[in-house]
Amino acid sequence: MLARKMKRDLTVEEQLARGPMDLPFLMLTLMLTGIGLIMMFSASYASALYDASVGYNPTYYIARQALFAVGGVAVLYLVSKINYQWFRVLSVLVLAGAIVALLLVFTPLGFGKATVGAQRWVKIGPINFQPSEIAKVGVILFFAARLSKRDTEKKKKFDKRKLSGRILSFLDGIGFLELIPYGAILGVIAVLMLMEPHMSGTILILVAGASILFAAGIKFYWFIIGGAGVAAALAFVITQTDYMAYRIQIWLDPWSDPLIGGFQTIQSLYAVGSGGLLGLGLGKSRQKFLYLPEPENDYVFSIVCEELGYLGAAIVLILFALLIIRGYWIAVHARDRFGALMVVGITTQIAVQVFLNIAVITNMIPVTGISLPFFSYGGTALLIQLAEMGVILSVSRQIPAPKQG
Repeated sequence: MLARKMKRDLTVEEQLARGPMDLPFLMLTLMLTGIGLIMMFSASYASALYDASVGYNPTYYIARQALFAVGGVAVLYLVSKINYQWFRVLSVLVLAGAIVALLLVFTPLGFGKATVGAQRWVKIGPINFQPSEIAKVGVILFFAARLSKRDTEKKKKFDKRKLSGRILSFLDGIGFLELIPYGAILGVIAVLMLMEPHMSGTILILVAGASILFAAGIKFYWFIIGGAGVAAALAFVITQTDYMAYRIQIWLDPWSDPLIGGFQTIQSLYAVGSGGLLGLGLGKSRQKFLYLPEPENDYVFSIVCEELGYLGAAIVLILFALLIIRGYWIAVHARDRFGALMVVGITTQIAVQVFLNIAVITNMIPVTGISLPFFSYGGTALLIQLAEMGVILSVSRQIPAPKQG
């Protein structure tokens, strides 16, 4: 009787937030996380075994990654239990925090940490993280929160008796004024990330933001104009930056510098090609024995191809495809526009990140330094990815039940 009374005292919002989570999406997430841990361990133990900086400990990377995975699954569950409407309030704080963290990368206070010719990390005590990971979440939450109210906002009125009023009225009519705050946010974040430089992270954030704008109903011609502008800007950065110009050269011909710039790409292609149909067997990769640099990071899928072969790699990609399809299914069936836009942004980000990583290890595109979700070594990245999956599961809890009859 007491339990029934407590249930009746719950608000409608609380009851909706306690609905069942989407089990197919949860199972796909856990499967990819589990397979990712196995493959990251296989890819990393040789590197760790010969690395004095980690004490020649072959379990160094997997021990840390597994700890973050357990914590990430716990965070996933806790986030999935939160009524996702709270993320509206948090969106501004997360975005502001992301911009501050991006600025910390360049401060002379010792927070910035440079790796492999790029300064992308922030180090605060024992904690290392890439602010770009937080920026992705901040952009998605903020854009979804603002654009979900797009149809309910009052129309702006301008004095058409004045030239300025007529111009503003025209710009408002074609949707330009509406895009200014979103363009400004993306511009600031893109500039900060390109200064690191972090081309792949910039592309991910721009695509995630654009996907939410598209799902919110922004007129299509703005994407054509914006895409052309971004392409021109990226082309300028690539041609005018020695760092990026060199990467383009290596992409076009890795054998032009086979011992330095093209070494990782060449070894990755050897790993992918030597796997064949069925692979060499789990744990039996040859390229991870100090041939392929840092195989536990961006090039972990090369080891997947070598050890599991075409069939194993195809199964992993099918699991990613099913996760992405299910994510969009949740977005289509979400209870409200805010939930739908959040899920679209997160799912698109994961989809593009997977595509870019596979494209890099097969040399379809230049090396961008982009990780494979759930597979690449990186504790904070895995933690944030699982938290994002928790957001999607939170939205899935409030999907309206199908009507009977």
